[in-house]
Amino acid sequence: MNATALPDLSPARAGTPSASAGRRRLDLPLLASAAFLALVVLLALIGPLLVGDPSAQNLLRRLSPPGTPGHLLGTDQLGRDVLARLVVGSRISVIVGLTAALLSGVIGSVIGIVAGYAGGWTDRVLMRLTDVQLAFPTLLLALAVIGFVGPGLTTVIVVLGITGWVSYARVLRSEVISLRTREFVEAARVMGVPAHRIMLRHMLPNVTGPLATILTLQVGTVILAEAALSFLGLGIPATFATWGSMLADGQLYMGTAWWLAVLPGTALLLTVLSINIAGDAVRDRWDPRTYTS
Repeated sequence: MNATALPDLSPARAGTPSASAGRRRLDLPLLASAAFLALVVLLALIGPLLVGDPSAQNLLRRLSPPGTPGHLLGTDQLGRDVLARLVVGSRISVIVGLTAALLSGVIGSVIGIVAGYAGGWTDRVLMRLTDVQLAFPTLLLALAVIGFVGPGLTTVIVVLGITGWVSYARVLRSEVISLRTREFVEAARVMGVPAHRIMLRHMLPNVTGPLATILTLQVGTVILAEAALSFLGLGIPATFATWGSMLADGQLYMGTAWWLAVLPGTALLLTVLSINIAGDAVRDRWDPRTYTS
């Protein structure tokens, strides 16, 4: 007697029309985002060598529109080349975004993994510290610290790094709590492996997925925060060209020189959007269960 065939209720497999169509929908934005991010990083690395001095002024050619000979994207209110300033600003954004996100990742990973593995009073103390950090608005705390210490590239990186670790700590703590009762962890503990080696060699490799996802998205958050601080005049000093300071200067000329605010704003928008799309791709790569067609 033949068994009754049951309908296949499993998710669409690779190669099926629905899965293929879903991937096709996702591939184009992802490829475009990857290409744009590669361009931003390339400009940050070698762009300043290809463009002129971003601080060179020519008042005779001030507020020249895009397409002006010698100034592809026009000039600002002091006659400085907008393209050169955009390129140099990309370097600032990349440096601040990557280094501050990595600093946050190191701090948050240590706190989250230790809290999740140790449990008990260690977990309670570290989580209360996390709650205290969450009670302070990140941007407001950054403004207070920078206002006290003074603006500067290093100051911005450190401040944004030490104020952005909470998301790492909370997520990794949850992951480690689910891992610490697994057989391989129990076996290592029974064999007498020290706690720090268990956390480093067994816990950390198993939380790289969430860690990579948060790190990717945190880069975009930090870039936005740096632009906001520079817009307010409390980020990178005015001697450096940044997208935030360009936006602050351009807002005064929206009626007569739209490109001064639109071009750096567009660069900031596309960069953060591309990073977010890349972050979604990293999440889908490490956790296929979140993928839907």
